[in-house]
Amino acid sequence: MDVPTPTGPVMTREEVFLTYLDYFRGRVIEKVTSLPPDALVVSVVPSDWTALELLKHLTFVEMRWLEWGFEGQTVEEPWGDHVGDRWCIAPDDTLDSLVATMRRRGERTGEIVRRHELVDVGAPGPRWDGNDPATLERVLFHVLQEYARHLGHLDVYAELVGVQSGE
Repeated sequence: MDVPTPTGPVMTREEVFLTYLDYFRGRVIEKVTSLPPDALVVSVVPSDWTALELLKHLTFVEMRWLEWGFEGQTVEEPWGDHVGDRWCIAPDDTLDSLVATMRRRGERTGEIVRRHELVDVGAPGPRWDGNDPATLERVLFHVLQEYARHLGHLDVYAELVGVQSGE
């Protein structure tokens, strides 16, 4: 997928958000799957996260903000990508399983966005830490910045292991 541009076809704001999320999600998947196997599970950065941990984290970010947070749905382990304040993967997590889960999460995100308006306010619940719930638009801006920021981190990570970075 090419990077979305401001001069592309006119879309609804919801579709703009989803197009950019799909783009960033696809780039993360492409970047992680291009890494050598040892770089998936052994960190190359001082903060000590691994590429698989980042992949799982971003999948959980989407779930936490949209399904658990915005829609207020019950989820089994909203912080299942963490042990304490560190990202983690389970022993049975693999590159293939995490990529498949991220793709399914993207489909779920699209379903959630398409059944709401950007001005809709999220359901009250634990995601908001006692604050008023945000609108869908604010949630989507937040998820986009998470993806953009972490894709930049992943570019540095890839560069450190000798894999092409950037677009």
